[in-house]
Amino acid sequence: MINREEDAKLATVEAMLAAEGMNEAAELLREAEAEITETGYDNWNGGTRIHTVFLTIEPSEFGRLSAKRSSLEEQITARVKSVFEDGSNDWFSVEIRPRIQARTDWRSSPGRLSRRARQNIIDGLKVEKVQWMGELDDVEFLQRLWDLESMPSTDHRFENAAGDIWQHRRNNDDWDDDWIFADRRFNLLSGPADMFLAFLAEMVHPIVRPDRNKALEMVRFFNDQLHPEGWSLVEVEKIAGRPRFVAKPISDYGERSVLRAKTVADALNAGWMKKEIERLENSVDRDPALAIGTAKELVESCCKTVLTNRGIPFSKNADLPTLTKLVAGELGLVPEGISEEAKGANTIKLILRNLTALTQYLAELRGLYGSGHGRDGQHKGLQPRHARLAVGAAVSFIDFVTETYRQRTDRQENALTEAE
Repeated sequence: MINREEDAKLATVEAMLAAEGMNEAAELLREAEAEITETGYDNWNGGTRIHTVFLTIEPSEFGRLSAKRSSLEEQITARVKSVFEDGSNDWFSVEIRPRIQARTDWRSSPGRLSRRARQNIIDGLKVEKVQWMGELDDVEFLQRLWDLESMPSTDHRFENAAGDIWQHRRNNDDWDDDWIFADRRFNLLSGPADMFLAFLAEMVHPIVRPDRNKALEMVRFFNDQLHPEGWSLVEVEKIAGRPRFVAKPISDYGERSVLRAKTVADALNAGWMKKEIERLENSVDRDPALAIGTAKELVESCCKTVLTNRGIPFSKNADLPTLTKLVAGELGLVPEGISEEAKGANTIKLILRNLTALTQYLAELRGLYGSGHGRDGQHKGLQPRHARLAVGAAVSFIDFVTETYRQRTDRQENALTEAE
């Protein structure tokens, strides 16, 4: 850890970087966990103590910086020297390093992304004629991810990648729009998964793709290919009212539940359910209250869809318990014909009754903690783990209801076919 004096000096370094327009280096210094360690000693010139300023950042961010790291270290080191050395014999340098994470599930975590999924995404972009650079030019876009000035040029007339890309895309205009996918310097098709995922996330960044609806449409397309691979683009914040996405591994129960809910929505062909699922996906961790409220609305949508498809009338003002009872009665979710002598009969009935009762509890939880109700200043909301529990309960219900609905529908259609 750093002391108060060291923190003040680092604040000075940050101000210098910002004033000189080195905004990425300044932001990294602000967000990193700083530690100053004496890492060596040199007897030269009366003795020189060697110090390293370690800047620890998240592994995903460390990987994203890639070739930029060395230039950022140089920028910060130059200012650290002027502030920390200040005429002394001490010597300072800066090193960016990834935060070490203690995780038990890392061996099963998705660290790869298949060539097939990448090619499907690239092919889809080409079919839809989507320009990957969006509102920016190629150099502006790529500099957000790579240090183009440190990458080699494929044209001997230029010193680096920034020069030859500008020449052939802006000046000569003799490279096609999709050149990036075949360029070995970026290696999007076969390179590290984190860089391909960062590339996708940057494509839908608000400054690249200001049209929110278009960005969301692209995210849905990307996630169709990413989800089977264990990845998902998820919203982490808003910029000017537009979502910013990052890629995250699908590892927790809440995310798996959301994926299952999407399958259910597809089975019911319910467009409005998909909108609610999108809200769920983006709010479980960021806004638990919204997730709880949306989980309840998701169950309502499921019940109304099933009842509408089955031709069962219901009041527009019907509450969730009423809708649940109508669905349970129509589909026979709590069968009365199970023999008492059948092994586990009481247990089966109890599970089915409790499953339908989940909706009542969900409605009560939404009323207490979910979105849609005003709160006083002393109100304390629930945590993401509670939201995941609510989402899991909602998905368990709609999953069972949908499977039962499909079985009943298939049975009736087969009976009509045989009768004909």
